[in-house]
Amino acid sequence: MMPMSLAEIAEAVGGRLAGVPGDVGEAVATSAVSDSRQVRAGSVFVAIKGERVDGHDFVASVGDKGAAAAIVEHEVPGAAVPQIVVDNSVKALGALARHNIERRRASGEPFRIVGITGSVGKTTTKDLLKAMLAELGPTVAPVGSFNNEIGLPLTALKVGPATRYFVAEMGANHLGEIAYLTTIAPPDIAVVLKVGCAHLGEFGSVERIAQAKSEIVRGELPHGVTVLNADDVHVAAMKDIAPGDVVWFGRENDHDGRALALRALDVLHDELDHPFFELTDGKDTVPVHLAICGDHNVMNALAASTVAGMLGLPLDAIARVLEDQKHISPHRMAVSRVSREGADFTLIDDSFNANPDSMRAGLDGLAAWGASRAAQPHRVAVLGAMLELGADGDRLHHDIGAYAADLGLDVVIAVGSSSDASLDELAGRIADGAREAAEARAKAGKTAAKVLLVHSADEADKAVIADAADAQDPVVLLKGSHASGLSALAERWA
Repeated sequence: MMPMSLAEIAEAVGGRLAGVPGDVGEAVATSAVSDSRQVRAGSVFVAIKGERVDGHDFVASVGDKGAAAAIVEHEVPGAAVPQIVVDNSVKALGALARHNIERRRASGEPFRIVGITGSVGKTTTKDLLKAMLAELGPTVAPVGSFNNEIGLPLTALKVGPATRYFVAEMGANHLGEIAYLTTIAPPDIAVVLKVGCAHLGEFGSVERIAQAKSEIVRGELPHGVTVLNADDVHVAAMKDIAPGDVVWFGRENDHDGRALALRALDVLHDELDHPFFELTDGKDTVPVHLAICGDHNVMNALAASTVAGMLGLPLDAIARVLEDQKHISPHRMAVSRVSREGADFTLIDDSFNANPDSMRAGLDGLAAWGASRAAQPHRVAVLGAMLELGADGDRLHHDIGAYAADLGLDVVIAVGSSSDASLDELAGRIADGAREAAEARAKAGKTAAKVLLVHSADEADKAVIADAADAQDPVVLLKGSHASGLSALAERWA
């Protein structure tokens, strides 16, 4: 955070500095947090009232940790910390982050904001790009997927005097959300990855999802550079609203004359589904072997590499980072080995969240795992419900179950909930689709998956352990929405 006096902060957020001596406004704050456990000397603590926790309950304790001030919606009596009273703490957080970015730009030192959005791939692309830009200068990017009206401002407040690049992940559940985020951190470079079915129930149509994602382009700085996926027709159409140059990335050969900045040639996969290919800018070519698995991550790597190349990172350095970047945000195609209760298996943990596009990508990764081996691994898909799909939810879950079984997997386990009837019903649709596809494969003389429907993560745990104990070289994919509890299961197995 750019160092600020309390008086400056109060003015930036439209608040009233209360309950402290008049000269305390000259104290300097150097960081901002919304979690009282992260408070340190010089922190501004933003008290946010959530569904389960009210930050105002912790204001009295942050002074003892050295907090410079607390932003509150009402004064907390007896708290030994200066308080800045505002109408809405979340809006104040956004205003403070906006002011921090404006202060950093006003310094005159080189500084660029790269905004990233898309229905899938945002966090992985952000992680890869952060690692690349760190080769060029101090880089700030969110932990995990801090991409909403709270997460993005908190990350923007990590931008300080020495920050050279800010990689801003921008997500949306509704129209207008990304537009708001761009008022806080207007991108110099805006990247749009894909328009898919995530939050279809909230938006109502893929066209409205595209409209929401396009807000990042409309929110760019004048003459900003727009980086678009040439393979996605909804994304490619955003060229018409770009304020400046458009740069393309993609894998398909025919792009209606749109030249790709970088291309991945001859993409193959090793036995653990790590893609390898030749990366070329049309003049130079370097071999790349991704440290993360999944064919879909080739596109994420191309998007990140395109931006890094624009900003001056040489092709060989891009390749080196892609080969070294094993650790991405948790629960995203993270591979580990699990030994539990007499069972040993490889875990592909992609349980952070789920929508139809990311489900298919994760299942494709499982199907490709060890495909080159003479003895094929025993492949198990553990699938939870997808949320916010609207009226098409039943059909989309049925289709995902059928897709999983059609891949020739050995076991499909649909995970419902004993306490949430809607989640349980959606898991049932996955199981229905998988059973129908498995029966069709059996009639055609093909390998047919064993299909199970369980009603909790605990039951899934037992089912996987029982199956893996008797299997040869088992590999297990966890994929579902956060509400399905599969990420907690992954942590149990860690």
